[in-house]
Amino acid sequence: MTTTQLTPAQHAILAYALEHTDGKIDWFPDNIKGGARKKVLDGLFNRALITSDGTHWFVAAEGYDAMGRARPTPAPVAADPELDAAVTAAEAAWAQEKAAAKPRTRENSKQATVIQMLQRPEGATVQQICETTGWQAHTVRGTFAGAFKKKLGLTIVSDKAQGSERVYRIAAEA
Repeated sequence: MTTTQLTPAQHAILAYALEHTDGKIDWFPDNIKGGARKKVLDGLFNRALITSDGTHWFVAAEGYDAMGRARPTPAPVAADPELDAAVTAAEAAWAQEKAAAKPRTRENSKQATVIQMLQRPEGATVQQICETTGWQAHTVRGTFAGAFKKKLGLTIVSDKAQGSERVYRIAAEA
């Protein structure tokens, strides 16, 4: 176990807070004023020995450890059926919204053009898509795997007749 080295000022501030104010830092030695206070607080904060609620500074759990004190045990939270029901309802609504939200493709985009090509009965080859979009072949294949399969959830199927190019299509939904 390693011990945290504290300056005399840091030690005095933490000790006073733990003994007199239940961990709230509101006292400084007389010789620590103005910018020196900020430096001491920054040093404690950067080492995660203190934390803030936005207005006040408090000794953090690591500060208790550095001072060799037992960490305070949080008071048990009483169950609140109304709060539990509200949280459950909010989580269900969020899950429903997330499930309903499907990624979209703009109608006038290259991606939409490729989808239309793949929906044709004859499908499309990588070469045809490259000529239409100006993309490189690796971009077309990456779009199949990334945007179409992972993001849009489309199933891309392919077949290759002997002596011809591989043809890709969007599989009909079952």
